[in-house]
Amino acid sequence: MIVVATADFEVYHELVTELRARGVRFTTIEPGDDLPGETQVVLTAPDDDPVVPADASPNPDSAVDADPDPDSNSDADPGPDSGSTSTSAEGADSETDPNDGSGADDPHDDADIEVVVAEPGASRRATDEALATLRGTGGRTIVGVDPGDRPGIAVRSGGVVVAAFQVPLTEAASVIEREAAKASDAIVRIGDGARLKGASIVDDLDDVTTELVDETGTTPHLGSGARGMGDVLAAVNIARLPGDRVSEREIDPTPGEIETIKRRSRERSNGDRTIDETLARRVARGELTVDEALDEHREG
Repeated sequence: MIVVATADFEVYHELVTELRARGVRFTTIEPGDDLPGETQVVLTAPDDDPVVPADASPNPDSAVDADPDPDSNSDADPGPDSGSTSTSAEGADSETDPNDGSGADDPHDDADIEVVVAEPGASRRATDEALATLRGTGGRTIVGVDPGDRPGIAVRSGGVVVAAFQVPLTEAASVIEREAAKASDAIVRIGDGARLKGASIVDDLDDVTTELVDETGTTPHLGSGARGMGDVLAAVNIARLPGDRVSEREIDPTPGEIETIKRRSRERSNGDRTIDETLARRVARGELTVDEALDEHREG
């Protein structure tokens, strides 16, 4: 179980809000109070005294299911100085880098309790770390990417999807790097379809371990109401598949790909002009967008 033990009002409310949003079972105590016997992870703030569990005794009543009625008094935030309170359910997670921790006797020894320090404004990352520790999986972060005009991006940790995005191609690398930076050992796995777009993402990534994955069969059938989810779901599946390590991807566009880019330029200009092969190759390599190529063509 997760225990929030902090006197920092801002951090307290950020953590409680994040944990409740994920449906995580947790309890809160005042810093210095004995930890419940089922404690596995303690969340604190930077200015709190170090957590040194001592003779924690089982306290099965320290965390109970939250009242499902959102207007119930049991669901209100009591604040960091109010003693022990709780909420419930189950959670999701992200990267892990377990911090220093110490523990109790039965059922834990000192090495079993991890202490995670939450910086103000970083409750998501601290919660990710705490949940990954609970699962005992090492919590490695894997970012799956289904390339395209609007790539699907899925972030998995410990076998659980913790974040998903679909963004324009030009924003994909920055989103991937931001998510990967939250873990010390993240892997990015990019599907090998949409070759040119995938290559541009690979080339835009800096200092990230990247694998190229055979994405055959990763896009699921979409039933009623699931329209638009295909790329993100494919990214989830891509994240599960091991691939070949790459640092760059040089691709010579095929004649068909060049013609496709030229046709797109004609469509974007409402039939006014078509870029030449040289500009089309630069678009294929990710050096220009179609609109930028059209501008250069007009300037002649």
